[in-house]
Amino acid sequence: MAEVEVWYDQEGDYLEVRFSDENGTLEEITEDVFERRNADGEVIGFAVFNFSQHDRQIVSLPLHLRAVA
Repeated sequence: MAEVEVWYDQEGDYLEVRFSDENGTLEEITEDVFERRNADGEVIGFAVFNFSQHDRQIVSLPLHLRAVA
């Protein structure tokens, strides 16, 4: 099973979840919510800026999951 890294910077109020150590770029998908994508365009994580200011009831992360055999 692959590892998932979760990192929160309280001072910067920044949450990041990564499914891979690959380099990637961030693409904003909604206000303050970004997907991290690798060079092939696959989602390898996500980030939320101003995390503590978001209403936990409405922060949604549209993750596309695929089964790995």
